[in-house]
Amino acid sequence: MQFVTYGINHNTAPVHIRENIAFNDALLPVALKSLKQHENVLEAVIVSTCNRTEIYCYLSDECDHIVKEWLHQFHNQTAGSLNDYLYRYKDDDAIRHLLRVACGLDSMVLGEPQILGQIKTAYSQALNTKTLGKSLGRLFQHAFTVAKQVRTDTAIGNSPVSVAFAAVNLAKQIFSNLADSTALLIGAGETIELAARHLHDNGIGRIIIANRTVERAHNLAMQINGYAISLSEIPAHLAEADIVISSTASQLPILGKGAVERALKERKRRPMFMVDIAVPRDIEPEVGDLEDVYLYCVDDLHEIIDENLQSRREAALQAEDIIDSQVENFMAWLRTQDAVPVIRAIRDRAKLESECLLDKAKKQLEQGLDAELVITELARTLTKKLLHEPSRQLRQSGFNTENNLIEAARKLFNIKE
Repeated sequence: MQFVTYGINHNTAPVHIRENIAFNDALLPVALKSLKQHENVLEAVIVSTCNRTEIYCYLSDECDHIVKEWLHQFHNQTAGSLNDYLYRYKDDDAIRHLLRVACGLDSMVLGEPQILGQIKTAYSQALNTKTLGKSLGRLFQHAFTVAKQVRTDTAIGNSPVSVAFAAVNLAKQIFSNLADSTALLIGAGETIELAARHLHDNGIGRIIIANRTVERAHNLAMQINGYAISLSEIPAHLAEADIVISSTASQLPILGKGAVERALKERKRRPMFMVDIAVPRDIEPEVGDLEDVYLYCVDDLHEIIDENLQSRREAALQAEDIIDSQVENFMAWLRTQDAVPVIRAIRDRAKLESECLLDKAKKQLEQGLDAELVITELARTLTKKLLHEPSRQLRQSGFNTENNLIEAARKLFNIKE
């Protein structure tokens, strides 16, 4: 038996390669069933995100090349065409890799927590498709526990490194009490959603969400007790905003210098903090020349992000130590599984012997034989039968000078010197 992982990620392959072997939600159950049809594939889980596709298998023997061949065939790739991009891990290395991925140590953004949720989804999909068994199931549950331990025992998640967080962190430095502030967020994509949640968690007084599609803005606004408007309504609300964070896909600026000047006049020169995360920029650069405006673009946020990344790198070193220890713990559990069928066979044999002798003793008692003699004979015979084969094997081991069976017996029966 062996664990094996084949994968491709943002470090080993460009996006045009990764997208060729991605598995969407509709394709995943079909892929899992197809992979499991190989007689040597006992269990399988597939993790597929925008940054990685990884196949985790528990195999019956040394035949892990079938996983790589299956991946090429399933995605109609020329045989061997993915070899330069694929990585392969086996047994304890495969276990360590999963733990590192679950803890965010192998992510594009070090320590990011989203990957753990994606792995849990992959686990559930394999469970529902019935390609998950005892061994991989235990491994993934172990990965979830280790990821929680790393989050608890290290500071890997205490210093967010997203652009959205950096923007909110700057806002907190300028406005000491966010409860008295209003934020205008332009756009409704992932970055704006993260910024909205960070602001909400930090007690912002009011949030306005502006987006080209008002319905999408409304959906986000409902989640954070905000207010949705269209892009065309921005001029009417701009003067209300102490904080403006913009991230749209517009090819032209959303806010010009004139609109901001009018808002400042209406605000009676109260300062405005503005962050333009978009590329191309949503806010005309000239806005930064205005007094009482603090304008930052995405490049300006790198210093904050780099500082927090350094904190995460230090925490990652602690996480690696935890993972090393937990890999050994899982390997120890795995080794105990080899003993299970042996223990079961020993118990079954002992049970059979005892039942046969017990039946014989009951018949003797029914025939009127002395109870004490029957019980004594039962104990003597059972002891003899149970110890006969172990005793024979130990005597035989004396002919083999390299045999450690005697020492093993001492440990097995806890016999002191």
